[in-house]
Amino acid sequence: MRLLISLLFTAITFAQQTSKVDFKTCQGNITVDPIEKKVFGTVKYVLEVKQDLDSIRIDAQNMQFHSVQMNAKNAQFITAKNHLLLPQTYKKGKYVLSFSYEASPKQTMYFNGDFSNEIVSNQQVWTQGQGKFTSHWFPSFDDVNEKVVFNINISFDKRFIVIANGVLKAILPDKDKKIWKYEMQKPMSSYLLAMAVGDFTNKAIGSKSGIPIQLFIQPRDTAKFEPTYRYSKEIFDYLEKELGVKYPWQIYKQVPIEDFLYGGMENTSCTLFAQDYVVDGIGFNDRNYVYVNAHELAHQWFGDLITATSGKHHWLQEGFATYYGLLSERQVFGDDYFYHQLYRNSLQLRNAAKTDTIPVMHEKASTLSFYQKGAWALHFIRETIGPKAFQKAVKTYLKKYQYQNVETDQFLAAIKKEAPTFDTASFKKVWLEDYHFPTEVANELLRKNAFLQVLFETQQLRKKTFLENKTKFSELLQAKLFYPVKAEILYQIKEIPFQDKKDLLLLALQTNDVKVRQSVAEFTTDIPLEFKADYETLLDDKSYDTKEMAFMNLWKNFPNERKKYLLKANDWMGNNDKSLRVLYIMAFLNYTDEQETNNLDFGPPPLKLFSELVRYTSPNYESSVRQNAFLNALTIIPKNPDVLKNLVNATTHYKWQFSKFARDEIRKLLLQEDFRLSFESLLPQLNENEKVQLQKLLDEKP
Repeated sequence: MRLLISLLFTAITFAQQTSKVDFKTCQGNITVDPIEKKVFGTVKYVLEVKQDLDSIRIDAQNMQFHSVQMNAKNAQFITAKNHLLLPQTYKKGKYVLSFSYEASPKQTMYFNGDFSNEIVSNQQVWTQGQGKFTSHWFPSFDDVNEKVVFNINISFDKRFIVIANGVLKAILPDKDKKIWKYEMQKPMSSYLLAMAVGDFTNKAIGSKSGIPIQLFIQPRDTAKFEPTYRYSKEIFDYLEKELGVKYPWQIYKQVPIEDFLYGGMENTSCTLFAQDYVVDGIGFNDRNYVYVNAHELAHQWFGDLITATSGKHHWLQEGFATYYGLLSERQVFGDDYFYHQLYRNSLQLRNAAKTDTIPVMHEKASTLSFYQKGAWALHFIRETIGPKAFQKAVKTYLKKYQYQNVETDQFLAAIKKEAPTFDTASFKKVWLEDYHFPTEVANELLRKNAFLQVLFETQQLRKKTFLENKTKFSELLQAKLFYPVKAEILYQIKEIPFQDKKDLLLLALQTNDVKVRQSVAEFTTDIPLEFKADYETLLDDKSYDTKEMAFMNLWKNFPNERKKYLLKANDWMGNNDKSLRVLYIMAFLNYTDEQETNNLDFGPPPLKLFSELVRYTSPNYESSVRQNAFLNALTIIPKNPDVLKNLVNATTHYKWQFSKFARDEIRKLLLQEDFRLSFESLLPQLNENEKVQLQKLLDEKP
């Protein structure tokens, strides 16, 4: 009966509450227990009832409440699966709502590592509100239109650093814990409320406008600090200048998180991003944080300062963040890089439109539409009305709707004000309401860039013979051009006999451009003996991707030189997924099999490497390391009980891509009866969650 009443009240209040009640401020005092994986504490909301109403709702997923009071008096309340409801008549006026709560979040708050271990290593707790709902860990509002000033005090094990939105006002002792007091001054949507806990150190730098930028990193990664956060200050200063609106919060923090669900998340004043972007100087050339850095920072204006009213207008957040991310990269890497990114995005959008018929202005639009097509739409406006008019319109738009919610027509009105002749109705129809991508219009804008003109001309050379093109290819490889032109040439000649293209390959290597040389590694897989020494120089390139490709191709082409290549790769680790280390382990174990002995005169004992590979499949490592290790370990030691047990554990991981990978691998193995017996024998050794997941797979029909 209570649930029925609750659902009735919910239907009445959910759509109406934001217009009738304004939640002003929130004071949360919470304790996070990483052992029990729960959070509990007290919350106080100050609110104003603007119109009489018969109930007040707060979203709360599977929480227990007590001591619920309104204006210091006990209040009637109903707890449902996904909300707290206060069903009584409220007249216009100000109120103070307070309560205690407890939750064991199944999502949105994530726990990494073993907090029962006395050794502090990679243990982390962190939250992800967007798309998951903050109301799983903190009683708040799933409706993005309800904006509140959140102040949070967090009590946690004193061995760890606690990071949250806003300015850190104090750290207080609390027995074996510390209380971290964070304060905000301006309102935000609940999905942007965040916290992160771990073993971090940080460095603070100042923006040109005086905003402190606090950059966090794990102590073990301090050598990677500079390449990880390279250009951070430049990006921050550029965006403030380009937007003409000062950064809207008191401080800006960036925190790398292991096994983060996405590339990054723009929590107000506190961006969390994937550990994959923590790189050294070599890894920077393969995958760096620059774009994600700029994209998430842009969201501090587009998404945090102003927030779309609904999913239909989500492009106002993602399209803007994507475009200003690209503009920031343009500032750092130049025009050619910027236009090449736009070109690549245009190809994706053109191909996607063949099957994706949902336009940008639709709550079910694809990520590609919200992000890349939204960015392209903005680029079209900027190029059509001019950068200055565009800049002025965006500034007016941000100033007018700061700390509010917005819709597409409000942005277009700002554009129309600065550019009266611009046809906003036609723009909206073509770019936002039609699923097709206007390829011809995009190509016309792309041709403004001289480098892309050369790239397009080079692509047209595919229609000619190699002999007709060879002289032109030679000229282009020696010209000062952005690397994609030269990569295109290397792609076109990949099937040409070596003697005919030898001079071109040597020219490509002599460019000393990391990306051009990488294309040599990628497109030259058959290596003649006379090219061996030149090709081997790729093993020393400043790119882990290049090293990997070069090693594999040399390994295949020159089996008698494998000992030399193993000695070369002995101390390689690679990026965060340890791809080069796993490559070395597999190559070494393969080599020992070929030699039919475990007593080699170099390298570690094979059993030690075998154990290292098994260790990489364990929960002590990120999913990218584990998945790579599983794929390799299952080829050489498929029935190892530790590997199989770790594979079962992976099915319980919160990262759905990784847990799906583990389930799919087990399904394939279960097709063999001996593996079924091996998995069944593991059941007594598993925890309850692991048992449930494995039993489901065992019960499936083949």
